Amino acid sequence: MSYARVLSVGLLGVTGHVVEVEADLSPGLPAVVLTGLPDTALHEARDRVRAAVVNSGQSWPNRRITVNLLPAALPKHGSAFDLAMAAAMLVSAGELPPAALEGVVLIGELGLDGAVRPVRGVLPMVAAAAGAGLRHVIVPLANAREATVVPGVTVEAVDSLRRLVDFVRDGVALLEPPPADQAPPPPGPDLADVAGQEMGRYGLEVAAAGGHHLALLGAPGAGKTMLAERLPTILPELDDAAALEVTALHSIAGVLPPDGRLVRRPPFQAPHHTSSSAALVGGGSGLARPGALSLAHRGVLFLDDAREPL
Repeated sequence: MSYARVLSVGLLGVTGHVVEVEADLSPGLPAVVLTGLPDTALHEARDRVRAAVVNSGQSWPNRRITVNLLPAALPKHGSAFDLAMAAAMLVSAGELPPAALEGVVLIGELGLDGAVRPVRGVLPMVAAAAGAGLRHVIVPLANAREATVVPGVTVEAVDSLRRLVDFVRDGVALLEPPPADQAPPPPGPDLADVAGQEMGRYGLEVAAAGGHHLALLGAPGAGKTMLAERLPTILPELDDAAALEVTALHSIAGVLPPDGRLVRRPPFQAPHHTSSSAALVGGGSGLARPGALSLAHRGVLFLDDAREPL
């Protein structure tokens, strides 16, 4: 077999898109040609994948290899396609049977030694796969807890390319995701700790009940920051849909706690008044990193010293 197709997921902004990774082997000078609007990190995947395959004990096909990422008009960013590219090449070379990877989504970055390393944004990637009707996902072991919060998806984990090869070729079981941490999240600042401040407390309660904005004015040391930090404690917990949105944003930003649970508590962000526009809004080429405004989604954005220029 000289052609193979494996599924993966890419991120465009904060939205996941299912990507088909095609590999074709043809006669000619040995080379790897990558098409489908790849960025620099993806172009470098050619050398990463070759080293990972060889160091995992597999034969590298000494032929011309063309790897195409579909849809070709969608920009592809990052290193999350490494695992899928390696699997597609091995299947097209006849080293692996294709049946075990039918309908399976592969996500992960490869090290030169064949280790599968974690990537940012696994949660929205898995959510995109579920939205496309795909129900089996293989992710890096370090991302497995995060991936399991998406309902209706079977998540399995790998720590090396060799383990994936053994699964596809011999049916050896993959790793189970670590169990989610059942302990309650650590408590944050509580409004019950505030003594006095009747007017300030009343303002927070009205803002929380009605979803209003709130301006706290007063002399330095009057307790404005103390009150603002405790606003999330009187907000209701996020429902499933809102919690998935917030957790996905934190996953893309790389600040998701490794405890394997949805972010249920409304987030609190307090950027410094000297923060740059990029820190507030976010940005970056390729895989965007959310800023403080996005990370405060469904929660509280506290602009301390707002009279200072932002």
